[in-house]
Amino acid sequence: MRLIAVLGYSDLHTNALHPVCAARLSRAQSEVRPDDAVLLSGWSRRRTSPPEAELMARAWTSPSTRVILDRSARSTIGNAVGVARAARRVGAHEVVLVTSGWHGRRASTLTRAALFRSRTKVTLATTDEPATRAERLRELACWTLLPLLAVVAVRAR
Repeated sequence: MRLIAVLGYSDLHTNALHPVCAARLSRAQSEVRPDDAVLLSGWSRRRTSPPEAELMARAWTSPSTRVILDRSARSTIGNAVGVARAARRVGAHEVVLVTSGWHGRRASTLTRAALFRSRTKVTLATTDEPATRAERLRELACWTLLPLLAVVAVRAR
């Protein structure tokens, strides 16, 4: 079984599905097979907004035998740990991690760390929207913490 894991994205400006998140969801729908499990991951940045996972679930149209919502993932490390837990729970032999191209390397590195010592393969499926300057700077800053976060991911299993 495969687990298609869609990482959420939002900002503080809308209660609706963010276009970056919608692109990720669309990519996931092109990847999914009927026997795959699907994990939609993301929290709500505002008390008045539904979690990203729920917004994605409302927009999900592809057939899947099992859709799982992770409403608690607040960061990439939270996503990685949640993906690893879901993969173990459903017995996935492969995780297809769906995120933006500019986020993919870091997200897949942390997901592999969270799956340390498992035989689960991680495949990356990315969208091609360009990163904003702020997103590029944030990714650069987050890479400086990656070794520490990888250790946290391994221990959070």
